[in-house]
Amino acid sequence: MNLPLNSLPERINVVIPLFNDWQAVGLLLERIQSVVSDQLRNRLAFLIVDDCSSTNYEALPTNIGQSLSILRLYRNVGHQKAIALGLSWLASQEEQYPTIVMDSDGEDRPEDIVHLVQRSSEKPNQIVFAHRSKRHESLSFRVFYEIYKRAFQLLTGKVITFGNFSLVPASLLRKLAHVSEIWNNYPGGVIRSRLPYTAIPLERGYRLAGRSKMNFVSLVLHGLSAVSVLIDTTAVRLTIFCILMMAFSLFGIGTVFYMRFFTSLIIPGWATYLVISLLIVILQAFLISLLLVFTVLSYRTQIQFIPARQFGDFVERLERLY
Repeated sequence: MNLPLNSLPERINVVIPLFNDWQAVGLLLERIQSVVSDQLRNRLAFLIVDDCSSTNYEALPTNIGQSLSILRLYRNVGHQKAIALGLSWLASQEEQYPTIVMDSDGEDRPEDIVHLVQRSSEKPNQIVFAHRSKRHESLSFRVFYEIYKRAFQLLTGKVITFGNFSLVPASLLRKLAHVSEIWNNYPGGVIRSRLPYTAIPLERGYRLAGRSKMNFVSLVLHGLSAVSVLIDTTAVRLTIFCILMMAFSLFGIGTVFYMRFFTSLIIPGWATYLVISLLIVILQAFLISLLLVFTVLSYRTQIQFIPARQFGDFVERLERLY
């Protein structure tokens, strides 16, 4: 897809979080060189956010786009926080440009960059995400990922069908860097921020090198971090569920007492155990509701971490390769 030159910004930043994936990112840059048109590629400026890798690159392709820099972090903070730090670094610069976020492993396909840019030109004031129309992970991973999406919708009332691969317009970059929730989960933070966003269906690619670090535990932690972004909404929905459980239990106890004292029906022996069980459910639901209420109050009163203000505490240095 060739875009008209007058519709392209003079520079597009590309943030790539990375932890020990130097071989994959080298292949990713080579693939960008081969599949992205010259008119678009020459406007790309790459920022690799090195999440305190224990290894270093041997060689990276040069002269791909306008520049290639590596933002070194003092410590390992994780994939989502590395994205937040990269965005905050760019937001702190004097000039603001559209910014693409993509993974280093190649599963965010370079040939889809043009589709993000095209949609951004059509909707210039919206963050554009890649909605995964097709995935190539194992069956077990896809099953658990589907469970994660359904659980997220049930707990938060929001639908999340996209990951990190996205384009942030220049006008929203600084606003996004001041959203504290992107520190825990980037796509969830965008949903929470109420900044305008859209999504386009794009196929997920294959890893170019190495093995994925995403396992069952990592997927669970990723899901919890996404839910934590909307913890107050989640807590309210769970509190409502607990209240409904209490009401159901009281109805059950009331039914047993009515049958016992106001009818001639014979009450079976297990009815006593049922009443005791329902009383336990009421007690537990009440305690959980109380805990959730205090969780919401605590969340709303605590000081939030603002990436745009505190990113400098994590950045060791910036290496400019070209």
